[in-house]
Amino acid sequence: MSYDVLVIGGGPAGLSAALNVRARGRSVLVVSNPMEENPLWRAEKVDNYLGLPGMSGPQLLTALRRHAEEAGVEFRTGKVLNAVRMGDTWYVSIESDMENAKAIVLAAGVARGKKFPGEAEFLGRGVSYCATCDGMLYRGRPVAVLGYSDTARKEAEFLQGIGCSVTYFDRPRRCTITGGDQVEAVTCDGETVPVAGVFLLRPTMAPTDLFPGLAVENGYVTVDRKMATSLPGVFAAGDCTGGPLQVSKAAGEGLVAGQSAAGYAAEIWRKTNP
Repeated sequence: MSYDVLVIGGGPAGLSAALNVRARGRSVLVVSNPMEENPLWRAEKVDNYLGLPGMSGPQLLTALRRHAEEAGVEFRTGKVLNAVRMGDTWYVSIESDMENAKAIVLAAGVARGKKFPGEAEFLGRGVSYCATCDGMLYRGRPVAVLGYSDTARKEAEFLQGIGCSVTYFDRPRRCTITGGDQVEAVTCDGETVPVAGVFLLRPTMAPTDLFPGLAVENGYVTVDRKMATSLPGVFAAGDCTGGPLQVSKAAGEGLVAGQSAAGYAAEIWRKTNP
């Protein structure tokens, strides 16, 4: 399905952006991890969000989500793997499916940690970021899952279900991936296992992995006053643009990004429907 705006991330920035897209009469899809995996969900109490002191993270996030749903925002749970622009349209790969939109709001939070040695070198040659996408390639073979969420455990169960022999590393800190033409082994926190594939299942991918050529500074996405990035039709908001990493800042930037993305989509529509 085609949307005016696709929002990557279901936290305060993404929900605020989506709500403001709907306020301008444009269609919007929010793609995110399960709500329980958002960092805000783990907050026992949020005292610095104006007018709503003392709410827990789950209470606040649930209220924000409900507001967006009531406004007509559409939601999809899944992991965005890459995006490419063709003409005036962005095509976004969500696991094994594809959606498209005229504009994108990147609000996926902070991708923490550097790539492991061998990760980039073996991408597509044994390294994957999606078990349900690439798992069948390793049916009946040994694989490792480097998991950082409950969703990662479910993907490991999927791999076992299709006949893979799975070694699961729970939130490993130090890993090295080795091999020749293809992955042959992975070493995590001192344990080495021979494998044909390695599935790195992080909650958030680095912005430059999703959008090659995106301008960043010190790991954060560079934006202007309209929350526009260096790529046409791509806006960003929230923790991915830098500190302070606070709900209020995320919601405010989301508002601006949503308005800007809706305006950009409207302009594209006018250009293609004279």
